[in-house]
Amino acid sequence: MAELKKILLIGGTADAVQLNSQLFALDNVVLLTSLAGRTKNPVPLKGEVLFHGFGDGGGLEEILKTQGISCVIDASHPFAAKIKQKAAQICEQLNVQYLRYDRPQWEPRADDRWILVPDLQSAADCLADFKRIFLTIGRQELAVFEEVTEKEFLVRSIEAVSFDPQSSTVTEIQGRGPFSKIHEMDLIQEYNIDVVVSKNSGGMATIAKIDAARALSVPVIMVERPRLDRAQSFNDMDDLIRQMQLSV
Repeated sequence: MAELKKILLIGGTADAVQLNSQLFALDNVVLLTSLAGRTKNPVPLKGEVLFHGFGDGGGLEEILKTQGISCVIDASHPFAAKIKQKAAQICEQLNVQYLRYDRPQWEPRADDRWILVPDLQSAADCLADFKRIFLTIGRQELAVFEEVTEKEFLVRSIEAVSFDPQSSTVTEIQGRGPFSKIHEMDLIQEYNIDVVVSKNSGGMATIAKIDAARALSVPVIMVERPRLDRAQSFNDMDDLIRQMQLSV
């Protein structure tokens, strides 16, 4: 019988939901999944789940030691730079295998109208020439746009947002994707959107808004991914799981 391997999956993404199901189905794996606790009604997961998260790494070291974790698989959001870097550092210190899943990022096509920026503050600084703005960056980092005045913001999030920009109006839509290209085109046209602001999250779950903007020739202010320290990373889940089984 193969030796049991206790895996900690750092979740919070659609990729992590898929990995949770695949890892749980393996005979030789005991699975523990961690969520950051930011969503009130997360997608149901298999196996044991921790709902409190680790913040900037607090509690992770204790979990690895007390739970006898032999491998950490990090499938957190591509922009969750702090937890990714902290988890890699702690795993290196404790000699625990660390594998990162990085979904492929989006690449611009010839007919895209992307404005590439390195961070959200730079995205906010690019809004001077636009009036009606579709903010699709999630609800956690909206504060940087509160200093942008005289705009009409359309904000979509799974849960209610706290967003009060100066001298601007906000229309809030709650919804959980994935959304279709037609849905996103209808939304952009209904609110007469001038520009879409998006992180380069990659993957298929939210690509419809990018496809819709392209079809309507609407510019996209695209926030590039944070640069991370080197780690053993994969953009194919099957390759990641094979490496986990070989190495742990």
